[in-house]
Amino acid sequence: QVQLVESGGGLVQAGGSLRVSCEVSGLTFSTYTMGWFRQAPGEERDFVATISWSGRGTYYAGSVKGRFTISRDNAKNTVYLQMNSLKPEDTAVYYCAAGQRSIYSSDRDDYDYWGQGTQVTVSS
Repeated sequence: QVQLVESGGGLVQAGGSLRVSCEVSGLTFSTYTMGWFRQAPGEERDFVATISWSGRGTYYAGSVKGRFTISRDNAKNTVYLQMNSLKPEDTAVYYCAAGQRSIYSSDRDDYDYWGQGTQVTVSS
């Protein structure tokens, strides 16, 4: 079956960096658009970043643009989110997602498969 497993979350001080990963199995990874979303307590699950199946197309939420970088390694079936200059407001559970409806997408409804999430906490 399809599995998306996030890892790499943790506690970091404001201004620090963290890289989260998502390893995918059970589907042809190189044909799927991948996305990262995040959800803070009591909030909706919000778009963070997306990358096309080839890796050539990326798109970011305005709140993270210039600080976060999404990338993928199709040989390893893994997508990454490098997070720099972290702020307390970046604290959330981070989820990766896979879909094929668009080349890249910020819409949750365009993703069919989701991971279980990894907690990222940024202290002030």
